[in-house]
Amino acid sequence: MLTKGDDFPIHQTPEPIAYAGSDRNFYDRYFFNGYSPDGADFVAVAFGVYPALNVADAHVSIIRDGVQRCLHASRILGMERMALEVGPIRIEVIEPLQTLKVTLERAEGLACELTFEGRAFPIEEPRFTRRSGPRMFMDYTRLTQNVRMSGWTEVDGERRVCAAGWTGTRDRSWGIRPVGAADPQPTPGGGVAGFFWQWTPLNFADRSVFFHVNADTEGKPWNTRAVILPDGAGPEGGWHSDSPRMEDVTLKAGTRHALGGTLKIPLAQGEASVRLEPKGVFLMRGIGYGGEWRHGGLKGELAVGREDIDLGAVDMGAPENWHIQAIATATFEAPGETAQQGLGVFEQLIAGPYRPYGV
Repeated sequence: MLTKGDDFPIHQTPEPIAYAGSDRNFYDRYFFNGYSPDGADFVAVAFGVYPALNVADAHVSIIRDGVQRCLHASRILGMERMALEVGPIRIEVIEPLQTLKVTLERAEGLACELTFEGRAFPIEEPRFTRRSGPRMFMDYTRLTQNVRMSGWTEVDGERRVCAAGWTGTRDRSWGIRPVGAADPQPTPGGGVAGFFWQWTPLNFADRSVFFHVNADTEGKPWNTRAVILPDGAGPEGGWHSDSPRMEDVTLKAGTRHALGGTLKIPLAQGEASVRLEPKGVFLMRGIGYGGEWRHGGLKGELAVGREDIDLGAVDMGAPENWHIQAIATATFEAPGETAQQGLGVFEQLIAGPYRPYGV
């Protein structure tokens, strides 16, 4: 089964590129977000291919005036992984690991043209590997890169240019995660008791700060890292810590969402502190993380649809709204440095019990 990818020197196995191992949950995904300097305007994009399911899907969500407007698209992949287009949504890799472009041709009243320029070389997060009894639940790698963003978004005929100062984050992840329809047969000895996740890519004037943690239901991390990365840093740049921690977290009543938190990062000269103060919410289901348009779901040859979510009216305690990115201001302090103000997201997902927060 030869495809366009086979004409590039990117093979990892003796198989054609169309075949991605033997696990039906293999995926390969792009993610982007961007926000205005005041955090009032926000946009996010997801684009994924699922080779064993023979599906590709893409999503664009734009927040304006308290409403999250989402454009979803899904198609049959046709085993061609080099075609980075689903309906009206297209990804262009202009300069690998540095510059990418997202275009949404006008559909259902939504459109955008956005360019993402890396602030430094991407970081590689530690490999995420987790089993559910005898079965692999997760096994993937992710690169993450903070960006400066330019371009425009359009909602129902109103176009807004992304003026100077827009920043954000993009990532690329690939490997195994639960995608598409769930397996109807339970696995004896399997089952995930709970899933706890925090991720905080933050943009400051001259640097980026990254933190993530996956933890078990008792609060013990099984994958965590923090990175402080100056603008222009190369592959070996920045400060990396394997023992960061998030403190001072309390949950908003009736939800699983934090009112704030303080990230602590050990340094050679002491400890950095980053205070996060959420000021807005983005629902991850708007870009395919659950819901009717979940990643890898089979929708037929081509399906395109719009979804509008009034963020002031939804039940933030409902399970479909547990997974969020909280648009947050950040205050960075470190020994011997002047405090800096920044902006980013505080992504959160608490599924099942998490005893440190009383959930």
